[in-house]
Amino acid sequence: MKKIILMMAIAAMGLGACDRQRPEPLKIDNALTAEEIAAGRFTPEVMWKMSRAGGAVLSPDGKRFVYQQTDYNMTENRGVTTLWVEELDTKATTRLTDLTSNSLAPRWSADGQKIYFLSDRSGSMQVWEMAPAGGDARQLSDFGRDVEGFGISPRGDKAWYVQRVQVAARRSADIHKDMDKSKARIYDDLMARHWDYWDEGEYLHIFVGDFGPDGLKEGRDILGADAAWDAPLAPYFDMAEIAWNHAGTMLAYTCKPLTGTAYAVSTDSDIFVYDVASQQTQNICKPTNFNTGEPVEGLRDNLPGYDKYPVWSPDDSKIAFLSQQRAGNESDKARLFLYDCATTEMRDLTADFDYNAMNVVWAGNDELRFIAPIEATHQICRVATVDGEVEVLTEGDHDINAFTTGGGRIVAELCTISSAPEFYEVNPADGTLTQLSGINKAIYENIRMGEVQKRWVRTTDGKQMLTWVILPPDFDPAKKYPTLLYCQGGPQNVVSNGWSYRWNYQLMAAQGYIVVAPNRRGLPSFGQEWLDQISGDYSGQNIRDYLSAIDDVAREPWADEERMGCVGASYGGYSVFFLAGCHEKRFKAFIAHCGIFNFESMYGETEELFFINNDYGGPYWEKENATAQRSYANSPHKFVTRWDTPILIFTGEKDFRIPYTQSLEAFTAARVRGIPARLVEFENEAHQVFKPQNSMVWNREFFGWLDRYVKGAE
Repeated sequence: MKKIILMMAIAAMGLGACDRQRPEPLKIDNALTAEEIAAGRFTPEVMWKMSRAGGAVLSPDGKRFVYQQTDYNMTENRGVTTLWVEELDTKATTRLTDLTSNSLAPRWSADGQKIYFLSDRSGSMQVWEMAPAGGDARQLSDFGRDVEGFGISPRGDKAWYVQRVQVAARRSADIHKDMDKSKARIYDDLMARHWDYWDEGEYLHIFVGDFGPDGLKEGRDILGADAAWDAPLAPYFDMAEIAWNHAGTMLAYTCKPLTGTAYAVSTDSDIFVYDVASQQTQNICKPTNFNTGEPVEGLRDNLPGYDKYPVWSPDDSKIAFLSQQRAGNESDKARLFLYDCATTEMRDLTADFDYNAMNVVWAGNDELRFIAPIEATHQICRVATVDGEVEVLTEGDHDINAFTTGGGRIVAELCTISSAPEFYEVNPADGTLTQLSGINKAIYENIRMGEVQKRWVRTTDGKQMLTWVILPPDFDPAKKYPTLLYCQGGPQNVVSNGWSYRWNYQLMAAQGYIVVAPNRRGLPSFGQEWLDQISGDYSGQNIRDYLSAIDDVAREPWADEERMGCVGASYGGYSVFFLAGCHEKRFKAFIAHCGIFNFESMYGETEELFFINNDYGGPYWEKENATAQRSYANSPHKFVTRWDTPILIFTGEKDFRIPYTQSLEAFTAARVRGIPARLVEFENEAHQVFKPQNSMVWNREFFGWLDRYVKGAE
């Protein structure tokens, strides 16, 4: 997800002009006003003054790290991303790039003497370099198209880079060349659109080119000019799916070489290894002989799900990668696999570890470190490649989003419900955390955050469910507070002790609400059985889990059960639509963002069919499929006769995952039935709201609705 967020953020920023006519720096004023300091209250305006940092990379000697930081100008409705360096021992920070253009995706040279990065300062996104002290910026590529990502080989003579390639004719003007003013798109198979864009025949391809004192030269398309698929994978386009070996002679990458309907119903991506010298490619998940192209005898084809994120061992003898066993299930356990390059044998290092692995990094040739979601937190773990025994290195109620290593040291990006990402040093021996950065220190010193309670709630089937309860700042247990049930999206995304700039619990609490955020059935970090239960049972146990959580908190003397609301996005939006028909007068208002309303029309409108095939059980026309028929029988639109509560509905016109027509159907049903309802449709947003002024409007509408129907309820 990281990459798509980055791409959307850049789209919101806009591109800089050429170096010869550099624009004026974007004015950034993150200082709190006297009124904001006096109030001490977290508001949407305060949130958009926060600097957003990430993407840290430690220098090879482990003495400093470079990271990117984005700051916003609300009036201009855009932001700018700059590069910073921090010294670990002194914590001194230096901004390397100015506010006239965007600079991002920093990488160190192998000797630590240069920082490579992407910048749009020349008018398009290209590869640049500069000294770690700043200054002496030099453009290394000058291609006709934007560079979407890059990686310099360890020995510095080659580089991979990613660009869009026109592969197929989809636009009518390209097919009917005498009709150059026609504005149609023409398709013969599925995946006409993906996430937030229409397929117009362009795909991201990996190129390998020469690199040296004269910069980066145009290279060879290693996928082939006719490959009608992406590497890295759509829709997130995460450049971490591409990795050089340490000798700089081979490149491992993730690809799903399928098209049309086969692509739409499959999660079968594989790990490919490209040999720079021979220019040949080997699929290590479905091995074939380099010379004959025939399958290698004795090797298995038991990897029908996602295989992603290859990482080479320091001696290049092995490749670690993440693998999901079940075809079509994007939320299957992400297993940490080890591939032996000499024997082609594979092993699952986390077979006895009931959690997902992510962000895999080698620590010598015999140990791997990775992040795992554990009981609604994210922790760094390590595993020995010899015996496969996993040890959880860090602990605490926090999210470690990413980490980087160098010179025997570890720097992690850490956040909580009450604090945005900051950088921490992690002791490799015992996992002790030491804060390094204070990027938003002025916010925390002047703005009060509410207490976060960790609550275990008994479910209707006798299990224990972790639920976060966030109290308003200056909470008084003698008072009664309006209370919100937060419904998580995904549906398989953990409700962790982490930070969000879109659905921020502290922002809700600061407006005087108690927030109840349960880790209902279907969420990771509580074992695969807990996660799997939701598939084929959307209307079942997880809905009862929601009600168990809100009913448990409602019994507290400080929770006003006469003033409760229910909010959620995506699957959480579906949850809101479904609960609107079965809440038995619990709630005074609902808010659904980009929710699923009509399962049958959703099947024909969405793009990645593997998701609903897995989670619904199949298409609606399979009348003998009991799981699918139960899913469609419990579609929210079939219970609108029970709706009786005001509902606010948000949607994005460019959302192709859960198309805006789902929200239109729900809004129509509410208004025809005479239920107070409001539709807020963003014409330039997709599944999430990223643009600054759109976010401000979203928040005003969100809290305005709650204040009117929940806080003001009689």
